[in-house]
Amino acid sequence: MTTSEFGELTKGVFPSILRDTYADPKTQPFWDAAWEDRLVAPKCTSCGTFRLPPSAYCFNCRSRDVQWVDLPGTGTIYSFTVVRHPLHPDFAVICPYVSGVVELDGTQGAGARMLVNIIDCDPETVRIGDKVQIVWEHVGDEMSTPRFRPIHGASKARRR
Repeated sequence: MTTSEFGELTKGVFPSILRDTYADPKTQPFWDAAWEDRLVAPKCTSCGTFRLPPSAYCFNCRSRDVQWVDLPGTGTIYSFTVVRHPLHPDFAVICPYVSGVVELDGTQGAGARMLVNIIDCDPETVRIGDKVQIVWEHVGDEMSTPRFRPIHGASKARRR
């Protein structure tokens, strides 16, 4: 582990640069639940579509009404990239790391997705279709950052 202006740096883990959520009324329920290590998403009460990130209107039926629903905190890697080039000289110690899109379980199959850092893995073995689970990193006094790690032995991906 190395320390820099971005805090402690760990191989494979992109640092949490923000220390405040800068939440608004549409996103505050997400951040409140995150602080409690819970993953929630807004679900349209009219048509059942998940709206993540939160929006003023449902993109499916244009309703404004939502209910925040607890999700299991697991999902499937939909897409990913292995970042090998540091975005800042201090980030050389964290490379390579995996940035991925995770399709969240409990959101109707083709449901909500999150862009996250996938940690605790060998970047060379990550595959689309791998099952992952959420890990919360408490940052500062009021913010938690979601990250995901592989669920070993639960992969649906084909290995080549």
